[in-house]
Amino acid sequence: MHPSLPPPLRSIFLGACLVAAAAAPAADLPQLGERFTRNPVSSETNLPDKVDPATGEGIKWSAKLGSESYATPVIAQGRVFVGTNNDVPRDPRQQGDRGVLLCLDEETGKFRWQLVVPKIGGDPYLDWPKVGLASPVTVEDGRVYLLTNRAEVVCLDLNGMADGNDGPFLDEAQHQTRSGAALIPVGPTDADILWVTDLRSAAGIWPHDAAYGNPLLHGDFLYLNSNNGVDNTHKTIRQPDAPSLIVLDKQTGRLVAKDDEHIGPRIFHNTYSSPALGTVKGRTLVCFGGGDGVLYAFESLTEMPPPGRVVNLKRAWKFDPDPSAPKTDIHNYSGNREVSPSTIMSPPVFLGERVYLTVGGDLWWGKYQAWLKCVAADQTGDTTATATLWSYPLRHSCSTPAVAGPLTFVADTGNKTLNCVETATGKELWKHPVGGEVWSSPLVADGKLYFGTRRGKFYIFTATREKRLLCETTFDAPISAAMAAANGVVYLATDETLYALAKPQSPMIK
Repeated sequence: MHPSLPPPLRSIFLGACLVAAAAAPAADLPQLGERFTRNPVSSETNLPDKVDPATGEGIKWSAKLGSESYATPVIAQGRVFVGTNNDVPRDPRQQGDRGVLLCLDEETGKFRWQLVVPKIGGDPYLDWPKVGLASPVTVEDGRVYLLTNRAEVVCLDLNGMADGNDGPFLDEAQHQTRSGAALIPVGPTDADILWVTDLRSAAGIWPHDAAYGNPLLHGDFLYLNSNNGVDNTHKTIRQPDAPSLIVLDKQTGRLVAKDDEHIGPRIFHNTYSSPALGTVKGRTLVCFGGGDGVLYAFESLTEMPPPGRVVNLKRAWKFDPDPSAPKTDIHNYSGNREVSPSTIMSPPVFLGERVYLTVGGDLWWGKYQAWLKCVAADQTGDTTATATLWSYPLRHSCSTPAVAGPLTFVADTGNKTLNCVETATGKELWKHPVGGEVWSSPLVADGKLYFGTRRGKFYIFTATREKRLLCETTFDAPISAAMAAANGVVYLATDETLYALAKPQSPMIK
């Protein structure tokens, strides 16, 4: 990797995988994607149409993060959860490079508690320096579910240590202490871990660059992409037999199911795409973009396997959006900008009987060719030849499309544009040059389109067939994460600061 380039994983979790939607007006956002769809479209209303960070207009409050922040904020029960690094330590005992999950007060942005996770150490490609904690959380029934920078799935108490150490996990002090260092005892502003599952040992995976995944909770189960990927040579899969999609018992963290597709040897870079869920013709399906550039759908689990047993997920269909791409000796194509396999970086959007996804050459290691695809989800078997409903050409994309009724919005980081197409046909309606790389996904809410770039540029458009720009401004640092809307507020995380954007009601709280 060229030393001036950030690791590719960042682009994925950053914006591609980081999508936001709310379930109802004036509602929390405890799990990204309305009804598990991963669609970044919110039904929130009364949101701002103008923001100016220089004057504070449209900014309810701001909170300092670290120096690199890629996780989309999640809002639940009066709290905002966002991942960052430790370049601005909240605890003087915690110094140096760490992954950090901050829990902030929703009304004021004030600090409540944090999870601090030391780096894996050794090979930097296992846990890339300064990336921090990149994954968004999922909140349910007073529990916070998260994939850490160490490729661990953790379940946390919503209240942190403020109400004591609830267990059954009681070794938080050791967990937050760097290997070989003096033990850092827990305090009232530390996270309370309920259980931990290390995917390196439990699923046998080999993470690359840094771990990203957004837990999908359905019934008693937690679905997650495994993060299995290449090693530091970018040409070898160290764990070719490891699964790409895993399922845990959400109460205990026990591994209960996995895919049986043997995707490992075909992973071009990493397993970045988080799963989505939908119901088609009476079947509840978990849709997942493999690291081999193939879209898979599996039947959801209905019964918990007995203790000690890990079952294989039953595949309903698979779809290869780039069937002419190389399928063997794929790592010989690393760095080839003309010919390479395709990858799926962002989560698919699963709406009704359709799936929408961005797919194409890897941003750093693949070809200059990508697409926004609309795929039929009501078929079975290998649907490669029959499922494409339409295809829209891009250059590179690591963003999730926002499907807002008759209009779909997608970012093209290769051409540095924001594009609007017809949802029914994929016909282009308009595009807008944004002048910088795009790792974030667009957010549609309140009839408006919110969008940010790695140059710190922030845009608000009307979400209409005709392009109409309402606001263009610049924030203090790159915008890598997608935005989220909840309870009348749009949350925007730059690398360094979390902003709560709202229509003016009171002076800005600093």
